[in-house]
Amino acid sequence: MTYTIGEIEELTGVKAHILRYWEDVVPGFSPQKDLGGRRTYSQHDVELIFRIKYLINEKKFTAEGAGQQILEEAQVVQDNAEIIQQIREARQELSEAFIKLKKTK
Repeated sequence: MTYTIGEIEELTGVKAHILRYWEDVVPGFSPQKDLGGRRTYSQHDVELIFRIKYLINEKKFTAEGAGQQILEEAQVVQDNAEIIQQIREARQELSEAFIKLKKTK
C-alpha cells in the first residue's frame, strides 16, 4: 500500500513542506514518485517518518541529527545481522564436526 503526501500529513501530523525538507537532510528518506512526479510513501516510509518525528520532537535532535542517528541505528542492525550470520555458520560447522566425531566412535 502506498500513501499520498496528503494522507501522510493526516496520518503523521507532519506538514508536506517538512516532509520535503527531510528528504534533503535525512539520508535514506526518499519516497518514490509516480509517473506524474507525485510522491508516494510506503509503509517503511511511514515508519521512518514516525521515527524522525520522535527523534526531533521527543529527543530534541535536529533533522540532520535525526538523520545521523538513523544511519547509526541502521549500522548497528547491519552489524548485528553479520554477527548472527557468523554465529549460524559457526553453529553449522560445530554440528558437522559433532556428527563426524560421533561417526568415528
